[in-house]
Amino acid sequence: MKPSRGRGAEANPANRFESLHVETDDDAWIDDDPRPLRTSFLRDDSRSVLSRNAAEDLSFDFGVNPYRGCEHGCSYCYARPYHEFLGFSAGLDFESKIVVKHDAPELLEKELGRRSLSPGKIAMSGVTDCYQPVERQLEITRRCLEVMARFRQPVSVITKNALVARDIDHLAELARYRAVCVYLSITTLDPKLARILEPRASSPRARLQAMRALVDAGVPVGPSAAPLIPALNDHELPEILAAAKEAGASFAAYSMVRLPGAVAGIFETWLDRHFPDRKEKVLGRIRASRGGKLNTSTPGTRMRGTGEAAAATRALFHATCRRLGLATRPPELNGDAFRRVMPGQGELF
Repeated sequence: MKPSRGRGAEANPANRFESLHVETDDDAWIDDDPRPLRTSFLRDDSRSVLSRNAAEDLSFDFGVNPYRGCEHGCSYCYARPYHEFLGFSAGLDFESKIVVKHDAPELLEKELGRRSLSPGKIAMSGVTDCYQPVERQLEITRRCLEVMARFRQPVSVITKNALVARDIDHLAELARYRAVCVYLSITTLDPKLARILEPRASSPRARLQAMRALVDAGVPVGPSAAPLIPALNDHELPEILAAAKEAGASFAAYSMVRLPGAVAGIFETWLDRHFPDRKEKVLGRIRASRGGKLNTSTPGTRMRGTGEAAAATRALFHATCRRLGLATRPPELNGDAFRRVMPGQGELF
């Protein structure tokens, strides 16, 4: 199959949960179909929106994900296999069949209003980016933030879309109570690499501009240099941190690439297309940081990797942060100001 313009994956690998799948001949007429692959948006009628986090190495209590699947099209995305649980492929389906929780703001308001809920901390984009391109029209994430601002609910946001700056009003309101921090995911400063690595995400320059706008509004912001891919973008770590510091960042984070399930094959195909000369070098170094594998899921090491190369990257990150004056942890979010406010009512104590 010929690669689709603006997409990270080139095909739909078989869903591991499905016993039947369709294969086409290499010379089938569909390979020459000139029509672009269009994104479809499917309604998610889930009746809850808060997902409790049980992972010990993640610092939030609940996740809110208004969208499942991600049109940004990053071939390396660890969230791709989640689409298989919906009966789709982790390949092109993941970035072209977006499942949308239209009722997320109303469900969030209802759940935060329950007396039985101990709110804790919420993360937006714990799985897929809450600022999908379609968010510009749907404004589901914006309305979720409006709910959290009224409740003064502590929340951390991570995105690679500069659209986050649109919601400065709600984010700044949360910042008044030290109840928010924002990570801008910056994988590379090279616009050419970004265009093929994250084909439908904001440019690195736009993300840095969004960072500056948020900082100027009093919102704590930091870069997430993630994922670092050996022999591809890991050498950019100091420059990414320096650019973020110049844009006003006060803290930073990073993680190493991991390729669970079908993601390994998707990423290998991406390397074949864009960097065939260094494919084995990239994969070899990933394995060297993952105990000989392309993925590890062990809490505590899955984000950073193991081995000498991973240790060197960790040391470089901390040394660069010290030099630039960046904290290696986000600010502690404050939940003391949380309040339960229901529509048409005052505060409920």
